[in-house]
Amino acid sequence: MPGKVNPVIPEVVNQVAFEVIGNDITITMAAEAGQLQLNAFEPVIFHALSKSLLSLRAACLTLADRCVSGITANTEALRAAVENSIGLATALNPHLGYTAATAIAQEALATGRGVVELTLEKGLLPAERLAELLTPERLTGAPGPALA
Repeated sequence: MPGKVNPVIPEVVNQVAFEVIGNDITITMAAEAGQLQLNAFEPVIFHALSKSLLSLRAACLTLADRCVSGITANTEALRAAVENSIGLATALNPHLGYTAATAIAQEALATGRGVVELTLEKGLLPAERLAELLTPERLTGAPGPALA
């Protein structure tokens, strides 16, 4: 299929994780089988642990190099998704009241228009106050100038 991207690297990481879980069970059973301070099963414990560490290292390096490295956020698309989210009505609830915020959310959902656009159109908040209330720092609780 043209344009298809196969998720082989994440699938490999999953397979390594399954192997590590199996090795963990091997280690647990071997540790339980040892008597007193003499454990005749230490070789299998070491083998399973060593194999898990080597496999995890290789999987993490491969994932980082061939899958994670180079990933960037599409900030324009993300900003548009947030600005068109009816979830913004929740942030406006303390400032507009539950009834008005619910009405805005319902209209946004029904019409496909944004919460910001509808709030401004109805004159419920001035643009400056609305921008201040909907800053990413305020919405996420992240430290920044909006919370100072």
